[in-house]
Amino acid sequence: MIRLLAVLWLLFLALPLHAQTPVRFATLNTGLGRDGPGVLLKDILDKDADIMALAGIITETAPDILLLTGFDTDFKNVALGAFNALSGLQYPYVYAPLGNGGLASGLDINNNGQMRDWNDNWGFGRFEGSEGMALLSRFPLSDARRFEQLKWQDFGPGPQNPDGTPFFPPEIWPQLRLASHSLWDIEVALPSGPVRLLAAHPTPPVFDGEEDANGLRNEAEAGFLLRYISGEAFRDDNGTIAALAEMPVIMLADLNADPQKGESRKTALRALLAHPRLQNVANAPTVDWAATGPMRVDYVLPDTALDVVASGVFWPPDSPLLAAADTRHRLVWVDVLRH
Repeated sequence: MIRLLAVLWLLFLALPLHAQTPVRFATLNTGLGRDGPGVLLKDILDKDADIMALAGIITETAPDILLLTGFDTDFKNVALGAFNALSGLQYPYVYAPLGNGGLASGLDINNNGQMRDWNDNWGFGRFEGSEGMALLSRFPLSDARRFEQLKWQDFGPGPQNPDGTPFFPPEIWPQLRLASHSLWDIEVALPSGPVRLLAAHPTPPVFDGEEDANGLRNEAEAGFLLRYISGEAFRDDNGTIAALAEMPVIMLADLNADPQKGESRKTALRALLAHPRLQNVANAPTVDWAATGPMRVDYVLPDTALDVVASGVFWPPDSPLLAAADTRHRLVWVDVLRH
């Protein structure tokens, strides 16, 4: 009898492990960039078909932690709050500080004698917060580190003109920031224990000239992620110098680069996908651009210390939600268990 009770007790202790519910991490480039501040809020309040389709995609896939990119943010997260209030969403925890997109640098970066061009912002954007990032979570978020003030020159070579001269004026180049939007490291308190979440949205490696400035910047942003996840310490925007915390990590990003196709430089991306700390799952196209065909540019890369239960890309054939959504990207998700 005593032996039977002991066996039953051991089985009882094992139940929570087997009864764990997987946590779904996802990312989606929403394509919700508008021509001016406040326009997205109006579209959300008007419940435009595009907005409601995106909300429907999120509701159907039901991520527990979701990184949105290409979303116009604002100082008080009014637009994000209105979007989050739509039926089926209502995430209790949000994080969406303004990044470098549309943030005026005060410099004449494109050397045309003016300082109010889009190309004179720290990152491309029509206004501050333009096409920014937002994190929605069903679990508490804490201890956020931001790396928006890192210098581009510390992560790769500067672009050059065809004659070999520097593309950026020598007094400008040392000041240029690495992050075209944002680079975040945030702790997420899962029921089974904390994980670190890395979020990023590097610049597209196109829309430039022979100097390949955007291609070099895209590679440099991926290079930061590679070095950080490999254990190198960096100074965050609060002045703290530290390496990535010793706990499981998950990377959520629109890296704007495919490991095989397109115009991006691929060294850093391929190293990330092959990194011994990360699992390269959900390996499928996430966009289908007319100029390139299907490409994989959106990623959810979980730590090898986590158990991957399932993964995928939301791309059902003949989906009315996808037909109504203006974004050309597809939501990528991964279900994990943390023991």
